[in-house]
Amino acid sequence: MNLFKKRENLSSPYALVQTARSKDTKLSMLDDFLSVKAPQLKLYEALREAVPIVDAAILKIIRLIGGYKITCSNKQAELLLNQFISNVKVGSVSVGLESFICTYLDNLLMYGNAVGEIVLDKDNRQILGLYNGSLEDIEVKAGANPLSADIYIKAGDSNIIPIRNKDLVVFTALNPNPSEITGNSILKGLPFVTSVLMKIYDSIGQNFERIGNLRYAVTYKPTNDNVDKAYAKERAMQIAKEWSDGMTASKNGNVTDFISVGDVSIKVIGADNQMIDTQIPVRQMLEQIIAKLSIPPFLLGLAWSTTERMSKQQSDILTSELEYYRRLLTPLIMKVCRTYLRLNGFYDEPQLDWNMISFQDESELARASLYRAQTKKLLKEIGEEE
Repeated sequence: MNLFKKRENLSSPYALVQTARSKDTKLSMLDDFLSVKAPQLKLYEALREAVPIVDAAILKIIRLIGGYKITCSNKQAELLLNQFISNVKVGSVSVGLESFICTYLDNLLMYGNAVGEIVLDKDNRQILGLYNGSLEDIEVKAGANPLSADIYIKAGDSNIIPIRNKDLVVFTALNPNPSEITGNSILKGLPFVTSVLMKIYDSIGQNFERIGNLRYAVTYKPTNDNVDKAYAKERAMQIAKEWSDGMTASKNGNVTDFISVGDVSIKVIGADNQMIDTQIPVRQMLEQIIAKLSIPPFLLGLAWSTTERMSKQQSDILTSELEYYRRLLTPLIMKVCRTYLRLNGFYDEPQLDWNMISFQDESELARASLYRAQTKKLLKEIGEEE
């Protein structure tokens, strides 16, 4: 089902993509519509670019989501479905459902919203590929009731067109506020903390420019002799020239001596000043950022003092966060799989099994399994005695 009216000159099957910006320029009203990529979210893009640890944390979450396995009761359907998952075209350059999921999750974490589409052929019989929609091209409006939402596509500068086939479009909002349609980025609340951190880094750079890059003060003091007083200016200019030539030669790797006559003193500008210790304020800002992103510091290469028990607790917290994101992605994966099976004549219900998340070694897992088995056996013996 096409979003736009049927045209005779469709040159490519990918013209059926509904979530791509249209070139139609008809006028329409934009009242009551809410952009899923508000202007303030540009700040999140700048934040992620300015602070590498934010970008590293988001990419770490995406990679730690892990893989999954799709099974069906019909083995032929399972075989075809897994081939589709591995070879489906995603956008212009990517292949595989995993690429689609990673981009979808990246947008969801970054902007608090993500939109994707299942692109069918002209006859609506086969899936041509998957498409990650740009949030800049999407508008959302509350539906006829509080339990529905309508998605619109921008066409030109002032026109929007509703998506007609909603079954092919998936929209997810991360932690939306009550009665609101759009979600919240995981970076919400970090701009102020990041601004303080960037001010500290900027001051560090300025201090290194002032103290680390040495500058010299050369002072010539003429004596009370009338000759020295008469030629003080000429001698000062000659000393300045000789000093400048010597410094230029040192930049080129040559060592030259500076020879002067009279009372000449040389001091390093700023040598008496000391760099301010910024470890404590920088760590305080990073702690706020990491607490918001729910990533253990040791996964980001931060060698902060920690205990073994604390690291295990942090790993457990991260595991719960990853499981939450998995629950958000599960409907998307299931929808793609169901659509493929129905279009190919299979009515089996696919089963999604995520790989186990573990930050512990195999010996710890085996010991935990042993303890559970011993506990189960002990409870059974107690129940038989009673």
